[in-house]
Amino acid sequence: MNKLKFILESAIKNNPIFVLLLGMCPTLGTTSSAINGMSMGLATMGVLICSNVAISMLRNVVPDKVRIPAFIVVIASFVTVLQMLLQAYLPALYETLGIFIPLIVVNCILLGRAEAYASKNGVVDSFCDGAGVGLGFTVSLTILGSVRELLGTGRIFDIPVYNEEYGSLVFILAPGAFIVLGLLIAVVNKLKTVK
Repeated sequence: MNKLKFILESAIKNNPIFVLLLGMCPTLGTTSSAINGMSMGLATMGVLICSNVAISMLRNVVPDKVRIPAFIVVIASFVTVLQMLLQAYLPALYETLGIFIPLIVVNCILLGRAEAYASKNGVVDSFCDGAGVGLGFTVSLTILGSVRELLGTGRIFDIPVYNEEYGSLVFILAPGAFIVLGLLIAVVNKLKTVK
């Protein structure tokens, strides 16, 4: 039960989007719909968990001088595997996420967790940290994508909620990503001050 609590606390306190404001490129670029946001979050979560575990196992082997390049190689290896799997088994999703899949390699969330946590802790704790931060990232992207999709098209997960003609195209476009993200961050900050 302690590990589950740790994962949930990691998802909330170390939330990459609403608390740490990291990983803005995929956040703004892929969340035009709930399914895209959730898919990008799950893809990043998988790479984060695998790279955290691998880096934790290698933490006593990798010399300090090459620590960061070694972390990048580990992360890039998992991203390459993910990219090949998506291309082979989910080609439509692969096409939708496009360039944002290879950009997971340089996502500061992964490198930050590798440096701050996985390189200093054991395998199980690093797995839980990756799962928690990944869960927070996935939930954040899904919420952001859901709000943008609802306001822009009147749908959530492509399920009609209201007539599409009442939607506003701006929420599906890039400016809508900034507007909705700003509003959601404001809501999260307000909720943190309420006691």
